[in-house]
Amino acid sequence: MTDDPHYKVAAAQVAPVFLDSAATVDKACSVIAEAARNGARLIAFPETYISAFPVWAALRAPIENHEFFRRLAASALRCPGPEIERITATARRHGVVVSLGFNEGTAASVGCIWNSNILIGEDGCVLNHHRKLVPTFYEKLVWANGDGAGLRVSATALGRIGMLICGENTNPLARFALMAEGEQVHIASYPPVWPTRDPALGGNYDLAQAIRIRSGGHAFEGKVFNIVVSGFMDPPMANELARLDTEAQRILERTPRGVSLVLAPTGEVIAELSGADEGLLYAEIDLAACVEPKQFHDVTGGYNRFDVFELTVDRTRRPPVRFKDEESPAPAAGDDLGGPSARD
Repeated sequence: MTDDPHYKVAAAQVAPVFLDSAATVDKACSVIAEAARNGARLIAFPETYISAFPVWAALRAPIENHEFFRRLAASALRCPGPEIERITATARRHGVVVSLGFNEGTAASVGCIWNSNILIGEDGCVLNHHRKLVPTFYEKLVWANGDGAGLRVSATALGRIGMLICGENTNPLARFALMAEGEQVHIASYPPVWPTRDPALGGNYDLAQAIRIRSGGHAFEGKVFNIVVSGFMDPPMANELARLDTEAQRILERTPRGVSLVLAPTGEVIAELSGADEGLLYAEIDLAACVEPKQFHDVTGGYNRFDVFELTVDRTRRPPVRFKDEESPAPAAGDDLGGPSARD
């Protein structure tokens, strides 16, 4: 149930401490505190903010990027885990909702990494844990496929909040699944830069323009507020990537950057921060504005034909193996019968 439909949000277009999880967690906690001091009740971080977006996969052949993969795997977080606990404690201390992107590891494999996002409530509880359904283009060299377990909307004091990662915002079925759960606030996270071609050849992917098209479409179709946050590539990150070779530096310098936006349920942009700048983008939103546009096109209500269209979403978490012991001895007194939930 929404306690207050009118509040301030913050999109944190900030750089990680490149491939340093501990330092990036420190920075994330500092950013949360700053946003809260400035009155924000919802703070959203970029795609895989902790502790890097693997842009190197676009800059060199896979056979030359093993070192970066090892470093990324070593910096991946567990969920739950101590780094996540620090951030949830910070959210609880400041009484804010936090959307956090991170590289996630698993005890099942030293080399499996997911592109993950969690939504943390004002009380510090993890409300949703989403893994990107399908890595895009060269991202497949780094991340494993996610599943539908996190494809859900969370009921909070700030309204019903959903989130998708980067290219998932192009997936009509994923977006509709969130709309159909009564989404009022959507969070879309992106990288700082996404090279697709040698800039000298022209036709490179215009990340900012792609973000505008996707974000406006979802806000307008769902009649939701859309909080869009892109990453930021600071000089230390750019310099380390530029050391790959001179071609990598040239490509990075000439590739379009992302953009951070807050959009109204009409699709109108109400706040914007250029991808060339690091900082916090603030905006005031009022969930009451989601109601009137539903009269025109309510695609999960009166403006649909549920007798014609049907969508089924499997939200089962997909572990690599399920063990079934032949004999299950009775637990000793005091044994902990707890374990990972269906969402873990």
